[in-house]
Amino acid sequence: MAELFSDEWMKNFKEEWNKEPDIRDKLTELGFDSTICYGYKDEDDPRGVLVVEKGECVNAGSWNNEPPNWDLRADPKDWTKWLEKGIGMTGLGMAYTTGKLKFKVGDYKAMIKDPRMAGPFVKSFGVMGKVKTD
Repeated sequence: MAELFSDEWMKNFKEEWNKEPDIRDKLTELGFDSTICYGYKDEDDPRGVLVVEKGECVNAGSWNNEPPNWDLRADPKDWTKWLEKGIGMTGLGMAYTTGKLKFKVGDYKAMIKDPRMAGPFVKSFGVMGKVKTD
C-alpha cells in the first residue's frame, strides 16, 4: 500500500488506468493527450501527475513541476470517500458545485458537457479506488 498521490501510488494508478478499456480506449479514440495533476485543496502544488498520450498513461509519479492541463484538488477526506465508495456523474456534479472538488486548472464545464470525455473521467475515479492506499 502507498500514500495517496505518492510516487508509488501514482505509478500503480497508471497501471490500473491502462488496464481499463473504458478509459484508455475511449480516450485513444479521441486522441486525448493531457498532463493531469492531483492534490489537496490547501496545498499550493499538486502531489501526483499522470501524463497521457493518445489515451494511454505513459508516465506517472510525484509531481515534478510539469505544467498541468488538469489539476484536480479536494480535501483528503473527500478523496478517501470517493476512492472507497466511487462517484457517479451526479456525485461528481455535486462535488464540483459544492466546491468539494476543485479544478485548479482545466475546464470542468466543457469536459462534463462532452459525453466522450465525461464517461472516462468518472470512470477514472473508480480506477483510483483499485489502487491500494494507506
